[in-house]
Amino acid sequence: MTKNKRDWNEIGKAPTGIPGLDDITYGGLPAGRPTLVSGGPGSGKTLLGVSFLVEGAQRFNEPGVLLSFEENADELAQDVRSLGYDLHKLCEEKKLLVDYIHVDRSEIEETGEYDLEGLFVRLEHAINEIGAKRVMLDTIETLFGGLKDTGILRAELRRLFRWLRDRKMTTVVTAERGENQFTRQGLEEYISDAVISLDHRVHEQISTRRIRVVKYRGSTHGTNEYPFLINRDGITVLPVTSLLLEHDASSERVSTGLPALDDMLAGRGYYRASTILMSGSAGTGKTTLSAHFVDAACARGEKCMYFLFEESPQQMIRNMKSAGIDLKRWVDKGLLTFHADRPNRHGLETHLLEMHHAVEMNDPDVVVVDPITNLMAVGTQTDVRSMLTRVIDFLKTRGVTALFTSLTSSSATLEHTEAMISSLMDTWVLVAFDTVEAQRTRHLFVLKSRGMPHSDTVVPFKITSQGFTLLPVPARSVRSKSRGPQTARRPK
Repeated sequence: MTKNKRDWNEIGKAPTGIPGLDDITYGGLPAGRPTLVSGGPGSGKTLLGVSFLVEGAQRFNEPGVLLSFEENADELAQDVRSLGYDLHKLCEEKKLLVDYIHVDRSEIEETGEYDLEGLFVRLEHAINEIGAKRVMLDTIETLFGGLKDTGILRAELRRLFRWLRDRKMTTVVTAERGENQFTRQGLEEYISDAVISLDHRVHEQISTRRIRVVKYRGSTHGTNEYPFLINRDGITVLPVTSLLLEHDASSERVSTGLPALDDMLAGRGYYRASTILMSGSAGTGKTTLSAHFVDAACARGEKCMYFLFEESPQQMIRNMKSAGIDLKRWVDKGLLTFHADRPNRHGLETHLLEMHHAVEMNDPDVVVVDPITNLMAVGTQTDVRSMLTRVIDFLKTRGVTALFTSLTSSSATLEHTEAMISSLMDTWVLVAFDTVEAQRTRHLFVLKSRGMPHSDTVVPFKITSQGFTLLPVPARSVRSKSRGPQTARRPK
């Protein structure tokens, strides 16, 4: 991710080690101070807190204490084992200490003065035993159950957090979200150094998770909602909306895979690390053009990543053989990796995060997304455009050349794209059908290509067993060249 050159560390920060979260907090959580993490059931509060402790112990040499009021050590260890965290091992190594405090409302009886002195003693003993620098309280508002005079308890909790501040403990406190406030008991009133809100929402049967830094005293921070994902690799936050337009602009050119199409782009092809849009109606040859591009890139020894949202890799490989393109050889050599998924299997945020993860794992030079319009099934046009903007920014910062295909409906004009993302593209190639005397022929046209001269001629082509073949331009097309924008309309 591109970082702002300004030094954001206005106060001391404790890095969380959670990908993306340190970016939107500009360094991590406030060191030596408490942070409130609130959200509804299943939003990921406990997992975020445990990740903070585990990463601190493993990566930053900061042992941690987990004080739980809901689950015991064995239950917590089982919950986070799927994320690759071994709490028992960390406890054996004295890097982590888990203490479970059982609170049963039916067993609480208010007699005499109430205080949390016993909690102070247990917490201080745990901190001293392993030399802890981090503390997690999960979920401390359980203490409110069964007590009538919550004012006394709140006063004691204020004393607890002052005690933690005095000992410079970086603390995460998890709490359930209330109806009109961030917690049911108003904990944010006195845990006010930083407040992080987690949200798990379902829209049209598709679930999404979002994170927002509501408050961060003494530090600038990202204020937007950011998607985050919980999977086998733990928690990942994608702070893509904080990206800046600071990526490099390469002058190197890469072949389209078709010499004739290269000629239409000043004879040299696309710019490296640029974005290319291939749009047209069904059956016009968008995927075949993409396969030519990938085939040429792999032949140069470049690594390619192909995201499929319409067919399986096996079907793609078989279909391209009919056009004389053997993609399997590149798969066998490890130069081509497919990532196929159904658009409606996840929400847009999950697709976005999985694409990021796949790119980071494979580190490709070229990425193809085919087709982006299938994502419209799981989001609005605005949502899809936002997601693709994030993908494009991410790929540009990594110097990846990206090609996107877009399906244009037969009733729309040729210059229309369903996701309305053409303005984000550096080069836009249109493919279409033309019907003349009961004969259908395909045409190709370069609508735009930023930073280079390019042909403005509509060129006919055929798809044969040898792939794409661009045909000679009829005389009538050459004469109509001066008509300008009319050549970009759908051929009649």
